[in-house]
Amino acid sequence: MSFDLTVAWAVLLAFAVYIYVVLDGFDLGIGILYPFFPEKEDRDLMMNTVAPVWDGNETWLILGGGGLFAAFPMAYAIIMPAVYPLIIAMLLGLIFRGVAFEFRWRAGKTFSKFFWDWAFIGGSVTAALTQGMILGTLLQGIEVDGRAYGGGWLDWLTPFTLLCGVAVVFGYALLGACWLNWRIEGPMQHKVRVLARILGFATLGFIGAVSLATPFLEPAYFDRWFAWPQILEVSPIPIAVIGLTFWLAKELFDERNDWAPFVITLGLFGLCFLGLGVCMWPYVIPTEVTLWDAASPYKSQLFMFVGAVVLVPVILAYTCYAYWVFRGKMKVGDGYH
Repeated sequence: MSFDLTVAWAVLLAFAVYIYVVLDGFDLGIGILYPFFPEKEDRDLMMNTVAPVWDGNETWLILGGGGLFAAFPMAYAIIMPAVYPLIIAMLLGLIFRGVAFEFRWRAGKTFSKFFWDWAFIGGSVTAALTQGMILGTLLQGIEVDGRAYGGGWLDWLTPFTLLCGVAVVFGYALLGACWLNWRIEGPMQHKVRVLARILGFATLGFIGAVSLATPFLEPAYFDRWFAWPQILEVSPIPIAVIGLTFWLAKELFDERNDWAPFVITLGLFGLCFLGLGVCMWPYVIPTEVTLWDAASPYKSQLFMFVGAVVLVPVILAYTCYAYWVFRGKMKVGDGYH
């Protein structure tokens, strides 16, 4: 089999987006969980669990967006106009969240503290919701006119995209709860574990709802999942989801392995990504533009791919090192000030 650089770039970008989702997902989830922990000490502890690593997580978002522009410029030119309002809202949410992360430490016990806490909550929820809606917009199809976007300003606003957005909000909240369960202890950990159980059932319900709705968006999706013999090829994905569901439920009620729910949830997100790949392959804009239609010239892809092959392992190495250095349980008073 010959090496296909376009497919390699698609895999690399999918990997970058997945790493972003699971890394930035849990710290966005902490912001989503903030309203359930009104005490200042609890909120400080929650934020301290991600303070050393949260800003580095967004490196992967830049890699995904920049890589799409560089490797698949036609897709970038079509997708961006289709979701401009969502992209703007997501970036504003991330900006408010990032500013609130720093400013709330300097705020006194006044309206300022209240404002920055809610900026952190609102930015986290907005970023999660819009990311899910962007995914939903891509799945439901984008109207293409020649080599440009041919749809309207509000084509992204549909019941399906809202379903995807809410699903991501709950999924990120579950990631955040599982992360906190791993990193903290005592009465607060017990409360987090109870929340994780509720969010786990809700997230799995939303995964099921999105999975049931998606095949009916496009005949190609339906054939990919239910036509014979393709159903045999893709059946391991839903079977694995069911298996991880039972495992997650077991671990959330068994308090011996604090790390297990977080790792299992990462696996569930990975299976969702595989399911997304099954639906979209070989399109970058279903079912209008294939990967090869949207690809940049071979020499451009090759030049950038060499750089990516060097830089991505470096990013992975320093990311892993940061998480290793700041491992372990945290208590009130530890960490960032």
